[in-house]
Amino acid sequence: MFGGRVSRKTWLISGTATAIAAAALVWLLWPDDHDEPRARQYTAATACLLTPAAGVADHDTAPVWNGMQQASLATHGKVRYLAVNGDQTLANAATYLATLAIGGCDVILAAGSAPAAAVDANAATYPETRFVVVGTAQRHPNVTRVSEPDTATTTTTVRTLVTNALNAAAGG
Repeated sequence: MFGGRVSRKTWLISGTATAIAAAALVWLLWPDDHDEPRARQYTAATACLLTPAAGVADHDTAPVWNGMQQASLATHGKVRYLAVNGDQTLANAATYLATLAIGGCDVILAAGSAPAAAVDANAATYPETRFVVVGTAQRHPNVTRVSEPDTATTTTTVRTLVTNALNAAAGG
């Protein structure tokens, strides 16, 4: 055996050991069925948030976005936001509001002074759209105003309103 030749028995033992080691390694590294990530199945319902330029990082907008995300988890409805870039004026915000209104949002929330002003000025233009304004708002039949004393209550109120809107839009 020391002369360069390997016996048939040694080859057989080595091959068997290698095959067992490879099978054990595959078995150990094989993913579990229950650990497989699954894609979240969303309904067709969508809630949209119109924000100031800072987006969901804005201090007044963050609790609204938090409530919307909680509603999405509860209903499997989609939530998204659109920030008003540039001048924070009613006219500029109105163009962003129009994008959301014609973009398939079942309920549109507005946080911040320019987005709220855009809803106040244009709610009648979109009578079939439900709006939620966080802060001050004029009375319109399709606008709900949320004016809570603290961020936790704002989040809870928004979660309830958006959950109800998404469930209604999804037919449930």
